[in-house]
Amino acid sequence: MEYKPIRAIISGGGTGGHIFPAISIANKLKQLNPDTEILFVGAEGKMEMEKVPAEGYRIVGLPIVGVQRRLTAKNLLNNATVPFRVLDSVLQARKIVKQFKPDVVIGVGGYASAPLLWAATGMKIPAVIQEQNGFAGVTNKMLGKRVQSICVAYEGMERFFPQEKLVMSGNPIREAVSQPATPEMKAEALKFYGLDRQKKHLFVVGGSLGSGTLNNAMKHWIQDGCPGGDDVEVIWQCGKYYKAGVDEFMASHPDVKGVTPYDFIARMDLAYAAADVVVSRSGASTVSELCAMGKATVFVPSPNVAEDHQTHNAMALVRKDAALLVKDNEAVDELMEAAIGLMHNDERRRVLEKNAEAMALRNAAQVICDQVYKLV
Repeated sequence: MEYKPIRAIISGGGTGGHIFPAISIANKLKQLNPDTEILFVGAEGKMEMEKVPAEGYRIVGLPIVGVQRRLTAKNLLNNATVPFRVLDSVLQARKIVKQFKPDVVIGVGGYASAPLLWAATGMKIPAVIQEQNGFAGVTNKMLGKRVQSICVAYEGMERFFPQEKLVMSGNPIREAVSQPATPEMKAEALKFYGLDRQKKHLFVVGGSLGSGTLNNAMKHWIQDGCPGGDDVEVIWQCGKYYKAGVDEFMASHPDVKGVTPYDFIARMDLAYAAADVVVSRSGASTVSELCAMGKATVFVPSPNVAEDHQTHNAMALVRKDAALLVKDNEAVDELMEAAIGLMHNDERRRVLEKNAEAMALRNAAQVICDQVYKLV
């Protein structure tokens, strides 16, 4: 296929799970032809307005907001403004499309993508959407009938979209976490985190903001005397919001050795490489990274997400014997027992690693970009 320079708008965001795949697609388009022009469209005040410019791309924000599910006075006031903001955002999106004159638009999910893709498809601009999760989001389900191509990461997505539009692409992930760790990388990881190569290593990660549930499970395990953990060291990503409380907790348990809490993990590649077992939430990008790295994982799906999509993501692996799952409301009592048990069962761990890696789709950005070029 010849990759001529094109003009593309990429729209969506709200969370890292939408933003990082979008940036991966943009990077691949620029790699295929450096003369390609890319404009991002996001939601004002959301994290894409910071993350996208940091990667060197231009972004325009729309005044779109999402409907808040919790019934508070503030949320009711917010929800009353939603229809007006949607209309304003669609009108602004039409202006953006007219000015930029894209050959194609790409939606990556999140309510920020709705106005742009609605406007663009109404103006007969070819469009592709990428659905990261095993349960389609509201925005993408709404747009599915209007776009030409729908790139997905899980089987069974014909429940939500027209079968003839589906393309199995997987989720675009960062290059650094796209392959299992080599022995050299594992050695580098152990040195980087100051870990003992004679011990086993657990990586507990609650997403970029941390997870109260995973943190409470860790605290419960420590208060019980770290059962089964004599030969275990833990990298504990507790989140910036929780770090002060975790530090205070650790100070009150000075005899605990080999447990190191971090507010944020910049070198996820090395944290994954060091880990014999990972405990994690099951956001779409995280699941894709863990498959690509071939990690044995205990997932604790977050219950605080739309349509419980993290459970659907995790179950796609559990059904293929590629991961374990502990429910959020059972995690404090059961999670660490399951994780430590898995660490000491080498045969079981190897089965999960092999089956997870078999599910990896490492060429996602290229597949999506090829769909883009077919539309153009």
